[in-house]
Amino acid sequence: MKKIIAAAFVLFAGIFNSKAQAAFNPGLRAGLSLSTISETHANYRPDFYIGALGEINISKRYSLQPEINYIRQGSDNVARNFIDPNTDTEKTVYQDLQISYLSIDLINKLKFGQGFQVQFGPALDVLLNDNLAFRKTYNDLSFVTGVAYKMPSGLGFEFRFKKGLFDVLDSDYYYNNSNDHYFFGDYNTNVNFQIGITYSFNVK
Repeated sequence: MKKIIAAAFVLFAGIFNSKAQAAFNPGLRAGLSLSTISETHANYRPDFYIGALGEINISKRYSLQPEINYIRQGSDNVARNFIDPNTDTEKTVYQDLQISYLSIDLINKLKFGQGFQVQFGPALDVLLNDNLAFRKTYNDLSFVTGVAYKMPSGLGFEFRFKKGLFDVLDSDYYYNNSNDHYFFGDYNTNVNFQIGITYSFNVK
């Protein structure tokens, strides 16, 4: 994990140096994280995210924004059906699953009008901590899209949708009868909504 983080910093440094002629504005972002794990038919888990960004204004209508974020995801009230070996009967327990990632994002920003933005790009999520009994993968690769509004003061408001691509959950353990009715019942991916604020510092 340390090698991945170090590589990310080297990548960001290279991007910043190559775009030295473009306007660069560092900043911060934080807000509410609402997440679930697909096909678990569970509740969304409310939590938070916080991170640092570097907006490289390449043109009036386009900027590239590398980010490093700490984000807490997961899913609440995940049902697990299993056979109790003591009674030989089926039981159901409900568990709140929590997964924390260091997310390295590379966001493209298209700008329209007075501060309105459309955002999209990939994210590499490095696992920091979780309470899953069994998992299929440690890290995740995600796609991020969303909209934002940035005021002249540097304060902004954002809404994002983030979809993981890797199967993160071991369905043999977190088995749910309702999954039998879905074609992708054993393909459990991270689903995340982010609602928050940003602030960019004006560096000249």
